[in-house]
Amino acid sequence: MRGRWIWTAALLGYAVFSLWYDNWSGPLRAEEIDALLARARAQEQIEPERLAAVRAFLEADDGREFFMLNLLRPHSEPVAMPGTGEKKRAREVMDGYTRHFMPALLRRAGHPALFGRAAGGYLEAWGAGADPGWTLSGVIRYRSRRDMMELATDPAFGPAHAFKIAALERTLAFPLSPAFVVVGPRVWIALLLALLAALAHVALLGVRGRRAQISRR
Repeated sequence: MRGRWIWTAALLGYAVFSLWYDNWSGPLRAEEIDALLARARAQEQIEPERLAAVRAFLEADDGREFFMLNLLRPHSEPVAMPGTGEKKRAREVMDGYTRHFMPALLRRAGHPALFGRAAGGYLEAWGAGADPGWTLSGVIRYRSRRDMMELATDPAFGPAHAFKIAALERTLAFPLSPAFVVVGPRVWIALLLALLAALAHVALLGVRGRRAQISRR
């Protein structure tokens, strides 16, 4: 009977993970979109074209997770650190952004899915213009479009943007709706819980076996 409780606990653990990791609030509603865009406009000057693109993205919300592809080119020369004006390498200045961004992202079940340095220039490009010299690329997983906008418009997170703006010479970001994800937290969390439950069950059977041997003596 105790073995069943072990596996029940594992299933409950995965259910708790799913409640946190997946979006259960559905797609954005029209009034939410208006409120989030109003907050965004109040915090920074947004170009009309960018605002229209964000609105179209939010209005097409399907309630599912998405990934943001980021192409980055940090400044090659030292830049002024926001707040102090001290000259620092762009990487150090960017750390001021990631120190705020990553904890806030993880609290909303987001996380980096891929990060790497450019291994070369464009190997194929049709109608894409000249290679601007991207040096870094990252893919970020967001639980939902609601989470992305709530994070982006959180007043507590606002000052961190100054570090990103100071560190980057140029950047490009666009969202991806995944057709499938080969291996992600849903898979390895399930495997980890199954492994822990199996080990606990084996340990329980071992204890029962030793007790049975002792009782027969």
